Amino acid sequence: MKVIKQGGHRLFENDPETARVVSEMLLSLDRGGMDAVRRYSREFDDWDPESFELDDRQVGAIRAGLPDQLLRDTEYCQGNVRRFAAAQLETMRPLEVEIRPGVILGHRHIPVGAVGGYVPGGRYPMFGSAQMSIIPAKVAGVKTVVACTPPVRGDGAYPATIHAMKAAGADRVFVLGGVPALAMMAFGLGGVQPVDMLVGAGNKYVAEAKRQLFGRCGIDLLAGPTEIAILADDSADPALVACDLLGQAEHDPNSGVYLICLSERFAREAIAQVEEQLESLPTREIASLSWRDNGIVHVADGPDEAIALSDDYAPEHLELHVEAPARYVEALTNYGSLFIGEETTVAYGDKSIGTNHILPTSRAARYTGGVWVGKFLKTCTYQRMTPEASREVGAVTERQCEAERMLAHAITARVRVDRYAGPSR
Repeated sequence: MKVIKQGGHRLFENDPETARVVSEMLLSLDRGGMDAVRRYSREFDDWDPESFELDDRQVGAIRAGLPDQLLRDTEYCQGNVRRFAAAQLETMRPLEVEIRPGVILGHRHIPVGAVGGYVPGGRYPMFGSAQMSIIPAKVAGVKTVVACTPPVRGDGAYPATIHAMKAAGADRVFVLGGVPALAMMAFGLGGVQPVDMLVGAGNKYVAEAKRQLFGRCGIDLLAGPTEIAILADDSADPALVACDLLGQAEHDPNSGVYLICLSERFAREAIAQVEEQLESLPTREIASLSWRDNGIVHVADGPDEAIALSDDYAPEHLELHVEAPARYVEALTNYGSLFIGEETTVAYGDKSIGTNHILPTSRAARYTGGVWVGKFLKTCTYQRMTPEASREVGAVTERQCEAERMLAHAITARVRVDRYAGPSR
């Protein structure tokens, strides 16, 4: 492997300052309740409405002012997400099996009761994110989805986001951002019952708050500043590769941008294209920082090393710009979502194609995939037995418990062996 350009790969666990700030905020919010929520909202967003929640009349008025094309496009995007989530749900079947005579085991998929969905805003009003947290939850059967989104600083709700949240199925809609929003949903502040699970992407403070709140409630995953890796061979178009790298670099100065290629010639051409396209990119002020600080370009010795490099980076998004992708698709294991061939791009997954864009970052793709309908379902097992099977299993269980010196456990097995022994015993 040859390093052409080296950069950072920001990991949350190496950011003690963010952890400290979020910890102090959560403690203040837990103690201060809505007073603290309002204080932080004024400080960070210049936002202090009479109520953070929008009622149906307010939501209706906001939606009425939106252009028809935006409404149709949102319906198109949400329809794709809803259809894919419904198809995923169909793969999750209840199970019941008799593993030996009289021993029946099974599982059920039970929806989470209440979910708090966070729809990021801030630098960009990412209203497409509403469908990614709310629709799969509703398709899974979640009864209550509370949704929060930050205001446009000083101006309040972003209309397209409010429409997207309501159209996706949110039961309650709040204009409130960042750590205070997560605290309100997790702690149960301002007339909100504590949610069972928090879900949604966000900046490093949102991701850190979710991590610290885990245990108080569940979370989907840690989805912080975005990442893209592109694996390209010499058949790829360096201009298109550069375009896709910059498409993710514009998110945040901390965005991760990684190109793995198979020749130094291609690497140099792609870098030249990045630099050229940056000159006219409307969001170059942000994209140039993430490229400068976090842009990485490596030349692998061959496909096997390219695969190993990608799996080690474990990117949130992974694009394959290669002539024969099947080998890579089969071998790659660590990514949030895979985009196969130049015909697709991360922006499709982010906005419209139907897969979910709430994906693992900071190498979390080593142990989890992204949000999907199954994230909102608890797979719970059950068991039942005949008396004869209880007697058989009980005898084995008693011996196992005695070997572990757990004698009270052993007694619970013994009483069943005796109870179901029958008249002849």
